Amino acid sequence: MTTTRKHTALPKARILIEALPWLTRHHGKTVVIKFGGNAMVDDELKAAFAQDVVFLRHAGLKPVVVHGGGPQISAALDRHGIVSEFKAGLRVTTEDAMDVVRMVLAGQVQRELVNLLNRHGPLAVGLTGEDAHTLTATKHTPEIDGEPVDIGRVGEITAIDTGAIEALLADGRIPVVSSIARSQDDGHVYNVNADTAAAALAAALGAETLMVLTDVEGLYEDWPNSDEVISRLTASQLEKLLPELSSGMVPKMEGCLHAVRNGVRTARVIDGRVQHSILLEIFTDEGIGTMVVPDEPDEPDEPDEIGEIDKPDEPDETEGNLS
Repeated sequence: MTTTRKHTALPKARILIEALPWLTRHHGKTVVIKFGGNAMVDDELKAAFAQDVVFLRHAGLKPVVVHGGGPQISAALDRHGIVSEFKAGLRVTTEDAMDVVRMVLAGQVQRELVNLLNRHGPLAVGLTGEDAHTLTATKHTPEIDGEPVDIGRVGEITAIDTGAIEALLADGRIPVVSSIARSQDDGHVYNVNADTAAAALAAALGAETLMVLTDVEGLYEDWPNSDEVISRLTASQLEKLLPELSSGMVPKMEGCLHAVRNGVRTARVIDGRVQHSILLEIFTDEGIGTMVVPDEPDEPDEPDEIGEIDKPDEPDETEGNLS
């Protein structure tokens, strides 16, 4: 009986041993995770996501979660009789709509996620970009056909203060950040694309990895002609592909590009529809999704400023684009 038990348990031991080099590599490192897509609305996926993040924390990593809430915001706007409108690929955010956005992100989505994480212990602490001046933004005014268009309270990040997040990490907590930013200029609060916010925070924190959950397997090599996923590419290779990408992938891949060109070691787009996709990506030899890495030293690229992160041209259909 003892021998049978040993053989039955052996695969578990092998799985743990396979994770050892990755545990060693990532121990003590900061990982910024953008939470979105189906993982945000499916109860089983939400629970698995929370387990993954808590596992990272207990495995010696320092996870930071950044979330949007496009589907929840659209539903709440409908309930309040406010039409969801997009211009230049961004959600038009009137003052009334901004009140709803703020309520949904900080009062609904964030609280639910914090609660899920804290079922495993007193770990998660929620904050928005407004808190402790974590995110500062200016009003974003896109152009359509060469003409500036007012889309309301949509922000473009201009500065980041990581003090509050770093203090929480030092205390062993898991920061959960809503993608809302304050303005130093006009005192308003702005809605910020969550992919952009996650990438900017990853760079400011000097994170080891940025992970972006989405509703596809990764970046496809020749979509829609092929469903073959590109497993790895450099910043320069990604930059060449950007004009050809579907609208939903643009903000995610632009965020990955910004991150790796500003000190983040790797940026990954992974399928949030797969349970425990975060653990599969970080702790297994195969990994899943698409990983973006910086260019080699002989291919220098100038870092781009936080405020110069381009916004997508089309809305992200899976998340309402702006959260």
